[in-house]
Amino acid sequence: MNSKRKFWSDVVVDLSPYVPGEQPKLANLVKLNTNENPYAPSPRVLQALRGEIGEDGGTLRLYPDPNADRLKQAAAKFQGIDAQQVFVGNGSDEVLAHVFQALLKHAQPLLFPDITYSFYPSYCKLYGIEHIAVSLGTDFEIRIDDYLRPNGGIIFPNPNAPTGCLVALAEIERLLVANTESVVVIDEAYIAFNEELASAVSLIRKYPNLLVVQTLSKSHALAGLRVGFAFGQSHLIEALERVKNSFNSYPLDRLAIAGAVAACEDCTYFEQTRQAVIASRETLVGQLRDLGFEVLPSAANFIFTRQPGHDAAGLAMALRERSIIVRHFRQPRIEQFLRISIGTEEQCQLLVDALRAILG
Repeated sequence: MNSKRKFWSDVVVDLSPYVPGEQPKLANLVKLNTNENPYAPSPRVLQALRGEIGEDGGTLRLYPDPNADRLKQAAAKFQGIDAQQVFVGNGSDEVLAHVFQALLKHAQPLLFPDITYSFYPSYCKLYGIEHIAVSLGTDFEIRIDDYLRPNGGIIFPNPNAPTGCLVALAEIERLLVANTESVVVIDEAYIAFNEELASAVSLIRKYPNLLVVQTLSKSHALAGLRVGFAFGQSHLIEALERVKNSFNSYPLDRLAIAGAVAACEDCTYFEQTRQAVIASRETLVGQLRDLGFEVLPSAANFIFTRQPGHDAAGLAMALRERSIIVRHFRQPRIEQFLRISIGTEEQCQLLVDALRAILG
C-alpha cells in the first residue's frame, strides 16, 4: 500500500467514488451534459434571497432552523401531503445517502437497475450494503416483474437515468402491493418533466413502505442551492431524521431554505418553465430523428440517443470542438448512446445545426 494511504480507514481503499458531470470552463459554452434547467429560477427566489440577507447581512451570523420547518410546510403544500411526511436535505444526493443508511441496509440484498444513477453502487460500497443490479429490458425499460423477489429494499429513478424512460404509476403500485416487507424508494429527480406529472407521492398515504425522493435542482432551476426532499409516512421520515441528526444538524443554510420556500410557492412559474422544457424536448426529438438518430422515449429534461452510423464518443468529441458538451457513458450496452440535456430553444438549435454539419 502507498505509505501515504496507511492513514486511511479500510473502507476508503475500496471505494469507487461517484464521478459528477463535467463542469468545463470553455468560452461560449453550450452546456448540455448535467441536466440543469436551462431557465433561471423564479424571480420570487431572488427576492427571497435578498430578503433573507437583509441590508447588512446580519442574519448570516445566525444558525438556520435545523428542522427547516418553513420549507417542510411549503413542500408539503406543494405536494398535497402533511409536513410530518417531509424530510429535507442538502440536495437529493445527501437525502439518498441517508436513505441508504437508514432504510436499505438489511440482510437481503438491495435491488436496483444495472443501468441507472451511478451513485447507487457508490452508496452501497460506502455503507457495506449488498446489492443486485437488475438488468433493464431489451428496450431499456424497468420491468417490475424482475423485482418481485426477496430483497432488502428496492430503489430506482423514475424517469430512469440516464435513459429517461418512465415507469407507469400503476406499475409502481403493483410493485408496492406485491412487495410489502421492504422499503421501495422512487427517485423522482426528473418527474417534473413527465407531462402528466404522475408522481408516486400520490401513493404515500396508502403504502407505509413507500419513500419518494425529489430535488429542486432540475424542476425549479436551483441546482446551485442544493435542496432535496424525501416524502413518506412518518415512521420512514423519523428514521431519516435520526440519521441526519447523527450526521449534520444544519444541512440547509438560511439562503437555501428561503429560496426553496419561494420556489415551492410559485406554482405558476414552475408550470411555465416545465412546459417550455417539455416542448423543447419534443421538438429536439423530432429534429434528431430526421437526422437518423434513434431516441428513447423520455419523460425527463434530457434525451438518450444514438446515431447508428456514427460512434458516440466521436460525436461527443466533435461537438466539444464546437463548444457543445453532452454526456457520454463508457458502459456496456450504452457506450454508443449520448445523453443530451434539454437546453433553451436556441441551444437546442445550435446542437442540431452542429450535428447536421458533423454528419455531413
